[in-house]
Amino acid sequence: MAVKIRLKRMGKIRTPFYRIVVADSRTKRDGRVIEEIGTYNPKTEPSTIHVVSERAQYWLGVGAQPTEAVAAILKITGDIGGTSTLKTPEPKADKAALFDAALKELHAEPKTEATTKKKAAKKAAPKADEAKADDAEKVEEPKAEEPKADDAAESTEA
Repeated sequence: MAVKIRLKRMGKIRTPFYRIVVADSRTKRDGRVIEEIGTYNPKTEPSTIHVVSERAQYWLGVGAQPTEAVAAILKITGDIGGTSTLKTPEPKADKAALFDAALKELHAEPKTEATTKKKAAKKAAPKADEAKADDAEKVEEPKAEEPKADDAAESTEA
């Protein structure tokens, strides 16, 4: 009997999850298995791989042939070839701790003053008045008299 170490597909459509299994080579892909020796989830970042190394070594020792995909996984875990290059995902932060941190940030003292349109206008008005006063002091030259609108109207009638 030829024994293979291969992947058994599980999960939903577009969400594959695989079990690494030892099965007779004549059985269906997702059919009866002899033993499950690990799991593989390609949808996580990085991919999650868990293999029971003792059992994988046993089955390889008694002559089970891994498929190409399983051979690549076993090379990553170090069961074939020696060194492990398996990357582990960072542990997720506790939801309760994240919630408490968000509450502290929400109820903390404001870092800056709240600015609304009215407050911004009030702050800008004194600055604008000071700027006008500075300009008026700098320029004290008398302006030339402009002709009045009445004078312009009389000259056009004549």
